[in-house]
This record gives sequence, structure tokens and C-alpha cells, in this order.
Amino acid sequence: MNANVPTREMVVVDMETFLTMPLPERGYILEPVVPTQGIVMLYAVRGIGKTYVASTIALAVASGGDVFGCWRAPAPKNVMYVDGEMPGHAMQTRFAALATGMAVPPWALNNLKIITPDLQQWPMPDLATRAGQSLIEAHLDDIDLIILDNLTTLCRTGRENERDSWQAVQEWLLNLRRRGKSMMLVHHAGKSGDQRGTSAHEDVVDTVIALRRPKDYKMAEGARFVVELTKARGIIGDNAEPFEAHLQGEDVLLWDVHVAENPELERFGTLLDEGKSIRQASAELGLSKSAGQRLKNKIQKTK
Repeated sequence: MNANVPTREMVVVDMETFLTMPLPERGYILEPVVPTQGIVMLYAVRGIGKTYVASTIALAVASGGDVFGCWRAPAPKNVMYVDGEMPGHAMQTRFAALATGMAVPPWALNNLKIITPDLQQWPMPDLATRAGQSLIEAHLDDIDLIILDNLTTLCRTGRENERDSWQAVQEWLLNLRRRGKSMMLVHHAGKSGDQRGTSAHEDVVDTVIALRRPKDYKMAEGARFVVELTKARGIIGDNAEPFEAHLQGEDVLLWDVHVAENPELERFGTLLDEGKSIRQASAELGLSKSAGQRLKNKIQKTK
């Protein structure tokens, strides 16, 4: 054995010692959806407005502001936005319009950094590889929240539906969390309506935020969707309820938010009352069985 190689040993403590250790309390980067040292997923189908939401979150955290009037950043934090696909001018226009609508002070913009393809000499790094991760890590020393938009374009090695392909990314995320970082993963929804690829994507995630089209949505309305927490570790009560958000304006962008109507939930409950199974009711509404199970759970909570 090489004497210069340090021996790796595990730290083990008894429970009495552990329960009296002065560990720091876990706070929030964006309360209640992004905890300190948290990993969060935001997903939706293409074109629904994921990047608008992720950009709004980035500006709110950088300025100590709020998102949708219900998610609040307790204090300004440093944010790194890693964009994997958008044209630079489009990102510039969007951030400018959102910052104006949110009245973000100029000083807060210094807390938000961006890595975007148009500014690079080479293709964006593949974050499923150690080499790609190292390129990003070099810029994360003072960063509190890292937003990866999106997994498909930034993690290109392996297959989305294979658990083993995800392991290298998961280990990197957990290592960043140990270093005190929080992460937001922006991802696509699959044909079932759930996040695309292996369910292992959600294993270490604290919060999963899904954006879904309302049944009466019209293309002319642009970014209008229902915001639903499909995994909400430690989030209870009204904070866990879905709501509808609609982005309005052009040069100045503002979010209009109100309580979401849920005719799908009502129809699902009717089908169950008629004797249909979860699988049958889900199929009739064009939902996956897991989405149907979530609707049933919501119905049970209201009884």
C-alpha cells in the first residue's frame, strides 16, 4: 500500500453523542420549497414555462424576494444558473423582463451568475461525467443555489430510464449538498405526465414541483399552468396545495396567481364512486396509475 495515500475511515458515533451534537438547523433558500442543502426538481412538458419559473426563482433567491406570492427567500443568496439550451439573447430578454416586473434592485443582480451556451467557446459540459462536473465546480465556491436547466441537455452520458446512468450525477449532487449547496433540477415530463426517465431521479430529492396544463388552456395564453407539489418533504397544509399561475406582459413580466380549480379531481372521485379501480379511472382520464394514486390520496385527505 502507498504510504502517501490517506486511509479512508467512516465516522461513527453513538446515539447519545449524536443527539447532543451542536448541528446547525436546516433553514430555507426559498421557503417552503427549497431547503438549505436541498435538492429540488421542477418538471413539465416542453414549452409550458419551466425556464420562466426557474428564472423567477433565481431572481427571487438572489434578491431575497418571493415567487408566486407564496414562496419567499428569507435572505439574498448567491445563485448559479446553468442554462443548457436557450439562445443567449432569449435568456437576456426573459431575465430583464422578469427582473423589471419583480422590481429586483440592481445590487441583487450581482448575486446571480449564469453559464449559457452562446457565451462558451466549446459545447456545454456533460454533467454526467466527472470532467463536466469539474468545469462547473470551479465556479461554485460562493454559490448557495445551483439551477440546472435542464437535465436532458446537461446530462448526456447514459440513458434517462436507467438507474445506473443516474448514479454519477446523484453522487455529484450529494457531494455538493455535503458542501452546503442547494440544487434545482429542471426536467421534462414524459408521456405519462410524470417526470421523464428513471424514478431514481427523485430518490434524494426533497421537493418535486410539477407544472401542468389546465384543461381549458388555450395556446394564446402562453405560460399558464397549475403548480403542484408531487413530493413535498416537510411541507404541509395550504403550502402543499396546488395553485394556478399565469405569466402576463411583454417587456415587463408579472405572475398572476390564484387558487386552481380541479375538475380532474372531481371527475376522478366520481369514477371511483362508480366502482372504477384506480387503474380504470386513470385510464379514462388519460393519466398514469401513479398520477391516479395521487388524486385518490388528495380525495382521502378531504374526507
